[in-house]
Amino acid sequence: MKQLMVKEDILKIIRQSHHDRFAEILKRASERTELVFAVDLKEVDSVVPCYNLVSKLKLPNNGRVRGRRGLPKTGVLMNLLGMIFLKGNCAPEEDIWKYLGTMRVYARRKHIIYGEPRKLITKDLVRLKYLEYHQVANSDPPPYEFLWGSKAHLETSKMKVLEFLAKVNDAVPSDFPAYYEEALRDEEEKAQGMHAARPDTTVKVSTSQGHAQYYHPTHKEVCEVFTPSQENITSQ
Repeated sequence: MKQLMVKEDILKIIRQSHHDRFAEILKRASERTELVFAVDLKEVDSVVPCYNLVSKLKLPNNGRVRGRRGLPKTGVLMNLLGMIFLKGNCAPEEDIWKYLGTMRVYARRKHIIYGEPRKLITKDLVRLKYLEYHQVANSDPPPYEFLWGSKAHLETSKMKVLEFLAKVNDAVPSDFPAYYEEALRDEEEKAQGMHAARPDTTVKVSTSQGHAQYYHPTHKEVCEVFTPSQENITSQ
């Protein structure tokens, strides 16, 4: 997001009697904005104190996806990427909608922030290459599943998504050892891949060998670990 917020302007919407609590108010507003919209509030180094909102992903139109209407959709995308990760990097559509239901986001009900959810996640975010959505082969009837898209792999990581989900649940990534260890392995593999890609290097990294077999939890187990708190659901 490019429009800067000047501290003086922010103070105008805060009661004068609360000006001495500016830092506390800003911190709480920043935390809530991060949870709902997946944007970070950054202080800008300038002569005049001001702040900028930086999205965790590079969705077009400051996260609005289509044109300049509506509110940023980055928050729901981070939740979707998290759910896909927790389901073993491939999530059945049925489980995605069950999870979104815990956030009060439903397939055929327009949402105040996310608009028409089904179109958003099966069309818009697929078109932008943040999600992949396709039918499962050799199934009758053929269900659909979600995976990370190429843009998601480029702009974020399992560790960043896990950090986001942990913060939503007032926790830290290491509180969830199995997912934390997989995220660490992912970071190491990416670092090795970058090293292998450097010119004149003799290191060869194969992405098709040496992968551990990860346990794929059930939908119920995932929701028991990561379900947005009631306070955060209400804020959405």
